[in-house]
Amino acid sequence: MKEFNLCFLGFGNVGRALARLLVAKTAELSEQHGIKWQATGIATRRMGWLVDEEGFDVLRVLANDCPDVFRVANISEWLERTRPNVVFETTSLNPQNGQPAIDHVRTALQAGAHVVTANKGPVVYGYGELSPLASSLGHKFLFESAVLDSAPVFSLFRETLPAVKLRGFSGVFNSTTNVIIETMEAGRTFDEGVKIAQELGVAETDPSHDVEGWDSTMKVCALAQVLMNNELRPADVRREGIRGLSSSQLQRARGEGKPYKLISRLRSGENGTLIASVQPEQVAIADPLGAVRGTSLAVHFELDVIPGLTIISHRPNLQSTAYGLLADFVNAVR
Repeated sequence: MKEFNLCFLGFGNVGRALARLLVAKTAELSEQHGIKWQATGIATRRMGWLVDEEGFDVLRVLANDCPDVFRVANISEWLERTRPNVVFETTSLNPQNGQPAIDHVRTALQAGAHVVTANKGPVVYGYGELSPLASSLGHKFLFESAVLDSAPVFSLFRETLPAVKLRGFSGVFNSTTNVIIETMEAGRTFDEGVKIAQELGVAETDPSHDVEGWDSTMKVCALAQVLMNNELRPADVRREGIRGLSSSQLQRARGEGKPYKLISRLRSGENGTLIASVQPEQVAIADPLGAVRGTSLAVHFELDVIPGLTIISHRPNLQSTAYGLLADFVNAVR
């Protein structure tokens, strides 16, 4: 039995869902994997850098009941005090440069911790530095939840698909746009679709990153970076959001059996360059992506030895995202 100090860098919806899942899975982690854990550090913009070297009562923290907690000034002091074996990085995405999450991941690795993140920024902008840094230090830098929630995408290629060449992929990578489009297909408004997505917990208060295609674009770049070893940047992706779609246009397309979806695509060009796009497209129901509805997400890979391989995450939620982080934690320490 091994006991691990865990630190939460970011404790919003995803971080809290992970904490609840860890509590629920405590006995299973112990009995099946020989893992005991305690949370020694929690950090957010609102609460600051919180430390409990003996381990927080996580249920009290989840109930916002931690009046006497000890605080430090910065991440370096936080890591020194908390002595983490694993840092969960779930801070907000910065689609422009991935900061400050990249600096946080680097600092945590150098402090002796594995890092597990759901943040696409460090993968898109920092993978080329952070992955070899982690390896050189004997640590893991893992990020399964960054693209398809808990659905195994990166680990699938890393562990079960040796000696394949990825030629390209297409995907439905954003739940918010799915919900908005389907709401408008039913004759309701764009704003009503946003509200429904927010009530389902898949859209932020400001849904711009979703509806303008930034979230999907970052996911395209993350897959290109890790699976195709290509430093594709968001500026290299032709991007168009869904704001230009009208209810009548969407209803007509659905009636024709070729509904609109925000489709992400990437393929190799003639000289090894990558051609990438995120834009609304009509997709036939018979297409691998055509039946993806609601909050579900999917990716269809084209491989040199497998004509097509589709992975679908059915109706993912916060617990799904949290499970991806938990699975990365188990895989990092076992």
